[in-house]
Amino acid sequence: MKKHTVTIALAVLAFAIPPTSMVSAMEHGRQGPTSSSMPMTGQMDHGQHMMDMGTKAYETVVDGVKAIFKVIDMRERMKGMGMVMPEGIKDTHHVMVAFKDAKTGKPITEGEVRMKIVGPDKAEQVKDLMGMGDHFGADFDLSKKGRYGVMCKFKLKDGKVREAKFWYEVK
Repeated sequence: MKKHTVTIALAVLAFAIPPTSMVSAMEHGRQGPTSSSMPMTGQMDHGQHMMDMGTKAYETVVDGVKAIFKVIDMRERMKGMGMVMPEGIKDTHHVMVAFKDAKTGKPITEGEVRMKIVGPDKAEQVKDLMGMGDHFGADFDLSKKGRYGVMCKFKLKDGKVREAKFWYEVK
């Protein structure tokens, strides 16, 4: 299951990264998203490309930290590239959050993030989000139409636990 999630996330990332950045990253030993304890630097900035692609779902400021949540419908994204979702892949959307210092606007890329999504059918999904450059992300199954409750807890570099909650509608 986790292997499929990582595969989809990497597939989406592969199409978001300019080919020269991919080659450069491979030459420097980088082979994909980094952990939250190792923020990405240098030429490889595909995390920003991902944040540029997503549909803004919610934005809030919690205890001095601005959290920006975005969602990518992976089926639609792949369809737009002339591809189809591989069979057997249950997760349909990439959900991501970027954190910034509310005063300075400086990105916060280190920490631990956990997200719980409750679907219109009351089914729950809980996942740890992976550090992906300037944001954290994971793939979720949002295949049913309706309202999803999204709850996110995050502990960033300062050690303080924060949370954000919002509704996301799939039409």
